[in-house]
This record gives sequence, structure tokens and C-alpha cells, in this order.
Amino acid sequence: MDKELDLHKPDLNRAFLREFTIHEPAIRAYVRRLVPTRSDADDVLQEVAIVLWEKFEEFEVDGNFAAWAYGIARFKVLSWLRDKRRDRLTLSNEVIEIISQQSPDQEKQLQRQRDALETCLQKIKTQDRQLLTAAYRPDQNIQEIAAASGRSMTGFYQWLYRTRQKLLQCVKRKMATEQMK
Repeated sequence: MDKELDLHKPDLNRAFLREFTIHEPAIRAYVRRLVPTRSDADDVLQEVAIVLWEKFEEFEVDGNFAAWAYGIARFKVLSWLRDKRRDRLTLSNEVIEIISQQSPDQEKQLQRQRDALETCLQKIKTQDRQLLTAAYRPDQNIQEIAAASGRSMTGFYQWLYRTRQKLLQCVKRKMATEQMK
């Protein structure tokens, strides 16, 4: 592919689509790790795709598209984060007052739920409880946890889903029992 190709040439369009389609899931995951919400990550990824398309004719054919795309994504994420810091939203005094009045009641309910969850967690086998808590630690790699459990990723996610459902049902039963008392 010649670097002198016009953006409107079909060969350049196909080359871009081929590269972007292959690498889009990895680029999306990269952006998602850096941006707090899925919606914001989608917005940033859209901006990344636009820049990749606009600058594709500058991309060297034998170059590493993923590395090039990550570089552009990194700059777009940094730009997004810089812009978000400027958007410091503050709550009005009225809203703060409402939240502060409701917080004690909500905290009591949350504490009862936490207590019920703790009781229900104690009913799970120690090894399963360790796997469950490991899956929610921010510094853990879910693939490593799945491998350590002897399950495939799919199998681990299924196990995790079933275990969470059992815990939810246990917490609901415990909360309902406490309300009857």
C-alpha cells in the first residue's frame, strides 16, 4: 500500500477497516481500563476512531497498528481526563442537606445488609469464599483467579454468577426474617 493513496481510495478504506476491526476490542478494553464509565469510554473510543481514520494515511504499512492506536487512545484519554477536571460540579446546599438527612437512615439499612451478607458469606466453603473475594479485589487478574480455580473464564464467570445469586437470595431471606422480628 502506497502512503500517497487518497483517503477516498477503496484500498485505503479496506486497509483501515481491516486493521480497526481486528484491533477494536483491544483498543476498547484499553480505553475502558482508563476511563471510569462505559458511556465515557464509548465517547472516548469514538474520538479515537475518528483520529485513527483521519491520520491513517500517515500510518506506516508495516507498522504496529495496535501500538499506534494505543498511543492515540492514550492522548485522547488524557485529554478527556483534563476536560473532566475542569467540569467540577458542586452540589447546592439544598441537595447536600437532603443527602445528609437521608444518609443516617440509608446507612442503617446498608449496615443490616452488610451484616446479612457477612453471615451468608460464612455459610460458603472457605475456598469458594476466598475465590469470591479475590474476584472483587481491584489489583487481581480475573484470568489468573479463574485458572487458579481450575475453571475456564466462562466457567468461572458462570460459577461467580451462581454464587452471587445464592448470596443474594440468602441476604434477602435474612433481611425478611429480621423484618418479621
